[in-house]
Amino acid sequence: MVDVSIVLPAYNEARNIERAVKAVTETMDRTNYDYEVIIAEDGSTDGTDKIARKLADGKRVIHLHSDERLGRGKALNRAFSQARGKVVAFLDVDLSTDMAHLSELIDAAFKHGIAVGSRLKKESKTERPIKRDLPSRVYNFLVRLLLKSKVSDHQCGFKAFRKDVIMKIIPLVRDNHWFWDTEVLVIAQRMGYNVYEIPVRWKQGEETRVSVTKDSIYMFRCLLKMWWRNLLGRTKVE
Repeated sequence: MVDVSIVLPAYNEARNIERAVKAVTETMDRTNYDYEVIIAEDGSTDGTDKIARKLADGKRVIHLHSDERLGRGKALNRAFSQARGKVVAFLDVDLSTDMAHLSELIDAAFKHGIAVGSRLKKESKTERPIKRDLPSRVYNFLVRLLLKSKVSDHQCGFKAFRKDVIMKIIPLVRDNHWFWDTEVLVIAQRMGYNVYEIPVRWKQGEETRVSVTKDSIYMFRCLLKMWWRNLLGRTKVE
């Protein structure tokens, strides 16, 4: 078993995937961790699969291909289950989060079980337009209010888990797409795990996959559904 598995969820990321793999390997080569990079390629139609296939060597870089779109959460579940690392981490392929934080994230996951990047801590430095920043702040406020979470930023695409921890959480997660992150962190806290937050330097990528209107509505609907299930006592955590 290797020390760390870094998962790169990739849907139509032909322009970014090679740069992301290079950035991860260069960063991890400066650590003392034995690692692997898993490209979780999720039914891409822009040639990402072909690039990922060329990058993969079957040892250090692994390509997991899906013929159809699984959804970001389901693609992560699949990659984590096949990962060989004691710690599994993932980050957005557009490299929005400064890679200088990667080693810190992994160290924290080994120590605390769960570590996440946060764009909303006082020490964080972020660059993104108000039309995206404001909905994010409102959303995170509602998650804390309605779902009793203590995490400041649930959706930053920069997270790491001890594999034994995340594999206990995944079977309880219902969402297969963007709400996956929130659901994982809320359930983790209810199971008694501490979520360690790391302030990060973060700059929005030029080609974000998140639609302000469509995906915001989706996220808020998922949030309300989980809140309602809680009221009815249908969210079971063992």
